[in-house]
Amino acid sequence: MDYDELTHRIHALADGETDIVALMATLACEVHHSHDRFDWTGFYRVTAPGLLKIGPYQGGHGCLSIPFDRGVCGAAARLGEAQIVDDVDAFPGHIACASSTRSELVLPVRNGAGDLIGVFDIDSNRPAAFSREDATALAKILEKVFARC
Repeated sequence: MDYDELTHRIHALADGETDIVALMATLACEVHHSHDRFDWTGFYRVTAPGLLKIGPYQGGHGCLSIPFDRGVCGAAARLGEAQIVDDVDAFPGHIACASSTRSELVLPVRNGAGDLIGVFDIDSNRPAAFSREDATALAKILEKVFARC
């Protein structure tokens, strides 16, 4: 995957934008359409202490709410660390929003002040679809885009 091209495209589209929802919608769309292994791509926003609510996304329906103590998204929010899950059925407490999901990558999203504002979730119907390279490249994109917010 060409992360340099994706980074350039996202930064060009997001240049000067500070609205969090507009940025989330743009990132979800661009990342989702950048590779065919991405089945569901989107954000869950922190809306209350310990609670994530669905935000802009691409793909089928997602879960509406996810507490920090459940699932891969909750783990990323709670721990503040990327979660790369090769087999979602082996992840304790996995929430099956879609039965077709086999692997998942979830990254914490922070604003310029360092506050957790949500998580970026990518699901795939392929097992072991995500690598550390994916996590690192996407984390850099998220950091730069949301630094202005």
